[in-house]
Amino acid sequence: MGANQLYKSPIKRCLYGNTLTEQLEQLGTDKQLEQFAAARQRLAGDPYRPAYHFVAPQGKMNDPNGLCFWHDRFHLFYQAYPDEAGRRQHWGHAVSEDLVYWQDLPLAIYPDIERKCFSGSTLVESDRVIAIYHGKQAGNMIAVARDPLLLNWEKLPGNPVIPIVEADDSGYPYRVFDPCIWVEEDGYYALSGTQKDGGNRSMRFRKDCQMVEHLFFSKDLQSWRYEGQFVDGGRYTQRGEDGAVPYFWPLGDKHILLFASHMRGSQYFLGDYDRARRKFKPFLHGRFNFGPIGHGGVHAPSATPDGHGGCYVIHNMNEGIEPCGWRQIMSLARVLTLRPDHTLGIEPIRSMDKLRTTPKRVGPMLLEANRETVLDDIRGNTIEINAIIDPQDANQLSLDVLRSPDLSEFTSINFLRNAHASYRTCELAHKDAIVIDTSRSSLRSDILSRPPEIAPFELHESEDLHLRIFIDRSVVEVFINGRQCLAQRVYPQRPDSLGLSIQSRGRQSVLRELTCWQMKSIW
Repeated sequence: MGANQLYKSPIKRCLYGNTLTEQLEQLGTDKQLEQFAAARQRLAGDPYRPAYHFVAPQGKMNDPNGLCFWHDRFHLFYQAYPDEAGRRQHWGHAVSEDLVYWQDLPLAIYPDIERKCFSGSTLVESDRVIAIYHGKQAGNMIAVARDPLLLNWEKLPGNPVIPIVEADDSGYPYRVFDPCIWVEEDGYYALSGTQKDGGNRSMRFRKDCQMVEHLFFSKDLQSWRYEGQFVDGGRYTQRGEDGAVPYFWPLGDKHILLFASHMRGSQYFLGDYDRARRKFKPFLHGRFNFGPIGHGGVHAPSATPDGHGGCYVIHNMNEGIEPCGWRQIMSLARVLTLRPDHTLGIEPIRSMDKLRTTPKRVGPMLLEANRETVLDDIRGNTIEINAIIDPQDANQLSLDVLRSPDLSEFTSINFLRNAHASYRTCELAHKDAIVIDTSRSSLRSDILSRPPEIAPFELHESEDLHLRIFIDRSVVEVFINGRQCLAQRVYPQRPDSLGLSIQSRGRQSVLRELTCWQMKSIW
C-alpha cells in the first residue's frame, strides 16, 4: 500500500449518482443502509435508547460534525466507529427536513492518508459544500461535495492542507486539531482548536493547559498561512481546558465562538470580531455543561446559521453507565440568538411541537409551603412538560420527574434563589440557579455517579419561571425562560418510574399552568 493510502478504510465506498432521483433509487438497495436499519430494529427494545433524540444506528457515536443546510435539507455528520474498520472514526451522516425527524445515510468521509477522521465543520457555498476536519497523524484535511444528498465526497489532492507541525512544550508555534471554516471577501479563514502550555504534547491530558484557537488564511483552500492566535484578551476558561471543536458564526451584530474542552465540555464566547485585526474579543462566557464532561455530560457542539441572524446547535452527550451495544446520543437541536441585553437566548426548535400528542393540563394551583404535590395524571418517560410557575417568595421550587411511587427513584429539577454566585467586574453578583440532581435517579449498581448539574440563572423581578422539560428515556433536557439550558443522562431501573411531583420550599408559590404531552418517536 502506498504512503498516500496508508490508512485506507477497508469499508467499500460507493459512488452515487449526481441527481436526487438517481441517489434515492440507489439508497433503496444500499447495503450500508440495510445494515443500519437492521441494527436500529435490533436495538429498539433497549429501555434507555431515546425515542426522539438522534442516536447512531449502531455502535459508538461521538462528536457531531459539519451541521449544515443544503438543497432544502439539514445534514448532520458525526464521529462513527464502524466495527469493520477497527473502530476507526469515519464521518457518519444523517439528513432531516426539520431537525426533528432524521434519516440515516451511508458513511460520508473515510480514512485514507489519515488514521482517523476526527471532528470538523462545513461551509456551504452556492455550488458545493466544503468539509474541513482533523485527520489523525496527518493534519487538517478538506473534502468537497456537490451532489444533492452530499454522498460523494472528494478530498483535495494537497491534503493535509494544514499539516501537523512540531510544536515545543508550550505549544508554539501552534498545535493543529479540530478546525472550522468560513469565507470573507478576501478568502477563506479557518480556526484550529487546541491548547497551549501544559507541557504534554498529546491531547490527553493537560492539567495546566490553556485553551487557544489558531487562525489560518487561504485564497484557494490548498495553501494556508498561519495568522496567529484568534481570541484576544480575557481568560474565561479554567486551567486544564482546551479549545476543541470550534464553530465561529455571526450572531445578530456580534459573533459567537462555540467550542468544547476535554475537561468541562461544551461552552461558548459572545464577543466582537475585529475584521481589520482578525481578532475576536469576547465579553461573555457561558457553558452548556456545568460539571465534568463524562458521566452523562454535554460533550461537544456542532452549529450552523439559522438564516435569521441566529444559529442552530446540536451537542453529543456522554453515557452515565457502561454502554452495551451502542453509545452516546445527540441533544435536541437548539436555537441560539442574541438577546437585546447581549446575552444568549437558548430555546428548542419550534418544529419539536410536531411530536406532541395527548396533552394533559393542570393548574392554576396553589403550592403550599413544604408539601409535595403528586400530579397523578402526568406520567411518562417520553414526554415534554411545559410549566409556568410564580415562585412568589419561595426560596426553592422542585419538580421531581421519572418518579417511582415509593420515591426510591426520581430525578429532581430545582430552582434555587440566590444560590449561584459569580464575580463580575470585581463585584459579587448573586444569581439564582437551576439544578438537575441525578443522585437518586436510579437504583442500578453500575451508575457512574455525578454531582448535581448547577447552572447560573437570574429570574427577573415579577417574572414567572418558565420550564420546558424534555424527557426521553435516558435523557432529561431543561430549557429555562429562553435563556438557559442544561441536560443530563439518567437511567431509572424501575418500569414504574414515570411520575411527576412539584413542591414549593420555604414559602408558598403558584403553579399557573402545566401541560404535558406524550412525544412520538422520530423513527
